[in-house]
Amino acid sequence: MTNILLRPNQIGDRTTDELKQEILTLTEGRDTEPLKNKVEFHQNQLAPYFEELSRRNPFPVVQHQIPVVLGVWTPVWSTIPFHDSLPGRVHDQSYQIFRDNGYYANIARYAPGQQFALVQKFSLFQVTYDFMVLQKFSVRDNQWFIQNIGIEQAFRKRDIPLSIDEANNWFNQVIKNRNLDALAQNSASQSSMGEKTPELEKLDRNTLKKFEKTYLATPLLEHIYVDHDFRLVKTQRDPKQRPSYTIAIRRR
Repeated sequence: MTNILLRPNQIGDRTTDELKQEILTLTEGRDTEPLKNKVEFHQNQLAPYFEELSRRNPFPVVQHQIPVVLGVWTPVWSTIPFHDSLPGRVHDQSYQIFRDNGYYANIARYAPGQQFALVQKFSLFQVTYDFMVLQKFSVRDNQWFIQNIGIEQAFRKRDIPLSIDEANNWFNQVIKNRNLDALAQNSASQSSMGEKTPELEKLDRNTLKKFEKTYLATPLLEHIYVDHDFRLVKTQRDPKQRPSYTIAIRRR
């Protein structure tokens, strides 16, 4: 691939819309690359773009970011290891949904092949695996505070895509079934809202270990840049961990 990285002064001369479009062009079709390659790609090509956009962030105050992010987003490129811990993620059926009641869901469809032992007993032409990480978000000391609430799993027919409407409906049903809105109104119940360990009975032992470590951590989240259509997100499982970066675009 031709290196189209601009010199720092050229990056500074670009409009914000031009920078965002160049980032999307650079990363198009590259989210399926090995994690090591994506980390190097960020370091060698994307970092100057991210740094420039961070200086232009129109919403540097976290409290002001909340109404901006409400809605449905799709991550188009990410160095978060968690995203591809399961094989076969359908990238255009992956969603980040923020609600004005303080709940946040990462939802993705997986259509794995034979390497996914869990679904070998099902017809691989008929079954997909949908996965949701349910979280709660708030602002503390001008920082995002993310709390893991639970994990949901479902096997569904492969010939019915996981649309935005289907993902939203599933999110609604989970909130209703868990009675989360009622719990949120009772501050004394806040500490009991999250699961101590995720219930992942459909996952094999090796995959379960990966998710338990991630799930039990308190994730750190920072918007390097955010507007109504484009987000650059920096995340860490803990302060000692290498930062991960995600580019997300609005879907609704």
